[in-house]
Amino acid sequence: MSDFQWQRPKPFIRNWQISSSNIDHYQHTNNVAYLSRLEKLAWEHSKALGLQFEDYQKADRAMVITKHELNYHLPSHLNDTLACATWITFCDKKFRLSREFQFINVASAKTCFSATTQFVCVSLQTGAPKKMPQAFYEIYAQAVHI
Repeated sequence: MSDFQWQRPKPFIRNWQISSSNIDHYQHTNNVAYLSRLEKLAWEHSKALGLQFEDYQKADRAMVITKHELNYHLPSHLNDTLACATWITFCDKKFRLSREFQFINVASAKTCFSATTQFVCVSLQTGAPKKMPQAFYEIYAQAVHI
């Protein structure tokens, strides 16, 4: 995986093998499967950085999505293995956070999918924007890759 052309340095990577449940009627990986994988990968990365969902609950915070940009470069198919990477690319230490994603087909070493997601910090109780707790912005800001 070190031979891959990652769009940024030091990616957080998890492999994903495409199963029959991920395939659409065109025999490609379904767009909803990619979106589900983004969410799972972002949570895995946050956990690896030291933030669990319980930390969000204790702080009455959530990082909610305000915008997704999804780019489908090449199709993936049943039994393909994708190296799925994410980076935190922006943290204003107040309300906003951005992530980038890149999925590379392991067999071809070609990018098949990329995405950018923007988040805003809100109260879990009210859904209203609320400043990130210090522990959150310290962890996320240290992980930013420009």
